[in-house]
Amino acid sequence: MVDRRAVVNPRQARSALPGVGVLVLSQFLEDRYAFDLVADGAQGVGYLLKEKVGDLRVFTDAVRRVADGGSALDPDVVARLVGRRRRSSPLDSLTKRETEVLALIAEGYSNAGVARELVVTVAAVERHVTSIFDKLGLQQSPDQHRRVLAVLNYLQA
Repeated sequence: MVDRRAVVNPRQARSALPGVGVLVLSQFLEDRYAFDLVADGAQGVGYLLKEKVGDLRVFTDAVRRVADGGSALDPDVVARLVGRRRRSSPLDSLTKRETEVLALIAEGYSNAGVARELVVTVAAVERHVTSIFDKLGLQQSPDQHRRVLAVLNYLQA
């Protein structure tokens, strides 16, 4: 039995309690900490800035996504991680719309959620996602989750 009060670090929590969702509420945006949180996979994790959780809809949506095994990353966290200086990358071949789709996926949105945010059809989002996978060289495999790998590519670039 693990004393949950003794688990402070989210990575320790995930290690000690496999399958547990972790939603970090932070007063400050710390790039490395946010990246470390999703480095082992973005499933069941979230990183929100405390100043944004005053919006109950945003907070409850994030809790639900993380609890359902998805992810919830504050748009400012994603923007900061993406805005870092980077070398040439396959991401450079993405269109503006594909980059927008990937950014929303990195925030934890499903295809339906991306479609609502961009005011397009789910089928259009699915076409963009397929194109993103192709451009990033992410082939379908039973051992890997292409959506998570695409987001990690996006955040590391």
